[in-house]
Amino acid sequence: METIFEAYSWGNLQFLGKGILMTLLLALVAITLSFVIGALLAIFRYSKTPVIGHLSFLYVEIVRNTPLILILFFTYFGLPELGVDVNLFWKLAIALIIFEISQLAEIVRSGFNSIEKGQIEASRAQGLSYIQTLTFIIIPQAFKRMIPAIVGQFITIVKDTSYTAMFGLLEILNSAKIIWNQDFDYIFPIIIAVAIIYFVINFSLSTFSIRLEKRLS
Repeated sequence: METIFEAYSWGNLQFLGKGILMTLLLALVAITLSFVIGALLAIFRYSKTPVIGHLSFLYVEIVRNTPLILILFFTYFGLPELGVDVNLFWKLAIALIIFEISQLAEIVRSGFNSIEKGQIEASRAQGLSYIQTLTFIIIPQAFKRMIPAIVGQFITIVKDTSYTAMFGLLEILNSAKIIWNQDFDYIFPIIIAVAIIYFVINFSLSTFSIRLEKRLS
C-alpha cells in the first residue's frame, strides 16, 4: 500500500499530467491537419478530378497498407536526411498526419458516397453548380454522418501516440516509463493509472460524439 501512495505522489502525477497534455496536443494537431488534407483528397477522388484524383487514390491505398511504425521510422530518420530540420514533436506529428490523412480521406469519401444520388441530381436540376451542390447539399449532410467515424479515428490517434514513446517523446506512456524506472515496484500502479487515463479520454470522446450526433440530427 505504501508503494502505491509513493507511485501516486504529487510529483509523479504532475509528470503524468505533462504526458497527457503532450498526447492530446499531438493527437489534436494530427487529427486537425490530416482531416483538412484528407478532406481535399476525398473531394478530388469523389469529383473524379483527372490526375489529382488518381494520385489521391494511389496515396490513400499505399499509406493505408503501410504500418504506422514504419512511417514513424521514416520521418524520424528520413526527414533529417532530406534536409528537413524539425524538432522531435514535428517529426512524429508529420508521421501521424501522413498516416491519418489516408484514413480520414476514406472516411470523408464514404460520407460523400452515402448521400443519395437523387438529391445531387435534384440540386443540379435546380440550377446549382457542382461546387454549390458539394458545399450546400453534400458536405453538410455527409459531415453529420461522418462524426462517429471521425471521433473513432481521433480515439485511434490518441492510442497510436503511444508508438512515439520509443522515439523519446514525453507522452503518457513514456512519462509512465520514466516514473517506474525510479522504482520497479511502481510498474503495476502506474500501468493501472495509464490505463485509466486512456479510458477516461477515449470514453469522454465517445460520449461527446454521441451527444454531438444527437444535437446535429
